[in-house]
Amino acid sequence: MEYKTDIEIAQATPMEHISAIAEKCGIGPEYVEQYGNYKAKIDLKLLTDRAAEPNGKLILVTAITPTPAGEGKTTTTVGLGDALRKIGKKSVIALREPSLGPVFGVKGGAAGGGYAQVVPMEDINLHFTGDFHAIGAANNLLAAMLDNHIYQGNALGIDPSTITWRRCVDMNDRQLRFVVDGLGGRVNGRPREDGYDITVASEIMAVFCLAADLADLKRRLASIIVAYTYDGRPVTAGDLKAAGAMTALLKDALKPNLVQTLEHTPAFVHGGPFANIAHGCNSIVATRLALKLGDYCVTEAGFGADLGAEKFLDIKCRMAGLKPDAVVVVATVRALKMHGGLDKKQLGEEDLVALRAGLPNLLQHVDNIRNVFHLPCVVAVNRFPTDTEGELKLVEDECRKLGVNVALSQVWGQGGEGGIALAQEVVRLCQTPREEEFTYAYPDGTSIQDKLDAIVSWIYHGGKAVLTPAAKKQAKQLIDLGFGDLPICMAKTQYSFSDNPKLLGAPSGFDVTVRNLKVSAGAGFIVALTGDIMTMPGLPKAPAAEKIDVDENGVISGLF
Repeated sequence: MEYKTDIEIAQATPMEHISAIAEKCGIGPEYVEQYGNYKAKIDLKLLTDRAAEPNGKLILVTAITPTPAGEGKTTTTVGLGDALRKIGKKSVIALREPSLGPVFGVKGGAAGGGYAQVVPMEDINLHFTGDFHAIGAANNLLAAMLDNHIYQGNALGIDPSTITWRRCVDMNDRQLRFVVDGLGGRVNGRPREDGYDITVASEIMAVFCLAADLADLKRRLASIIVAYTYDGRPVTAGDLKAAGAMTALLKDALKPNLVQTLEHTPAFVHGGPFANIAHGCNSIVATRLALKLGDYCVTEAGFGADLGAEKFLDIKCRMAGLKPDAVVVVATVRALKMHGGLDKKQLGEEDLVALRAGLPNLLQHVDNIRNVFHLPCVVAVNRFPTDTEGELKLVEDECRKLGVNVALSQVWGQGGEGGIALAQEVVRLCQTPREEEFTYAYPDGTSIQDKLDAIVSWIYHGGKAVLTPAAKKQAKQLIDLGFGDLPICMAKTQYSFSDNPKLLGAPSGFDVTVRNLKVSAGAGFIVALTGDIMTMPGLPKAPAAEKIDVDENGVISGLF
């Protein structure tokens, strides 16, 4: 059989007009704002008009700790949505928008893969409907108004050495991590050390995805802290009178984007915070719309369950009042063998020893979902041709010991048909009476240290969180300012349960060092920076951008 790339599969599959997709999930034409034939913004008034209607079931798709072998979380999410439709369930998918940084960097496209994709994949992976550009513009408007306020006399008494707000660009560019700006004499600003973040790491992105509506968005934007005065008082975007203009830039972006899968299942693709830096979930408004429009809303959270799922449950669900009905943990035999010590080049042969050594990574994620958050769970093994029956049986047997079933997923090659077993298990979990109530990893009202320790001990299975002297000072300041009760957003490597990316599998006996604590007052959480985590990635030696091209007819190639 001739091998086709993801983009070739997407380009060869006819799409339905977006009005037909909207009609499929009950969206009237009065709510649809078309962006061409295959994309649309959906008016937020639809949420208000459907407020009294019941919600569908909320399905969270997460994964094991990622490896270079790949796990296929987005692919599984899309395939599960298609499979639910195949067994007669009205499903709607809710995903994040890809960032240009990873698209042109290491990862490539992020719209699913094979025959389980959202389309038009080129648009979704590139400029889409302009949401990220609007978020970047709002971020940089705030930065410009902050520096201009200081230049124009500094009526608020801002201490320039305390400025925390950085400009952003949606690109991997290590050259911009640390810059000196304002050079060229007084008329060109005040010289200071500065830097850029990638747009998906901006607090604006987090605020955008956690806002309930336009009024809540403006309130959250006004609460963003950008600096401190000489006497230690926080300075906000509201103090700078920037919130109104920022909201104006984001007004249309906040409307969720409707697209479709290759099998024409409706999909909202909206917002895109990174899960190793931010909270890693699509927008609350898109999730709520999907819940109102479908019997099943299938959504995902970024990276492994220790990052994306923990933040989805402890931050997004806490703020939005959501309760998942089932969780899917995606794994591959190949990735588990890497956690067991094999090199990527050795993954094609059966190796039960390496698989058994790597399985604790999967089992720890499953145990967290079942016994920390008390949610029903299924393991989706994204099957590869090199997986042997012995390897698959070992995964199934070990998961069964935790009371969790395994469903093989072959959606990459078969689309929804390859996810029917998974869809049936998800439906069974949702229809089975729940014995336990959903709980968070830590309750409301606990201290910053206790919340950090809870995440490290309960989710990572480590010892405790160790704060550097600087972080201890920041914790005291945050408590004094009234932010001590906010949830925690851990900024941690995605490659390990620990803060050391080299510790694969399910390590133990480690502490996690928190080197910096920063409040995201608009988003409503405290960011705890650990390890060498960066808010501006760099490009690899051979960026994915080198393989992307467009022919004389405008057809794009090489986009994964």
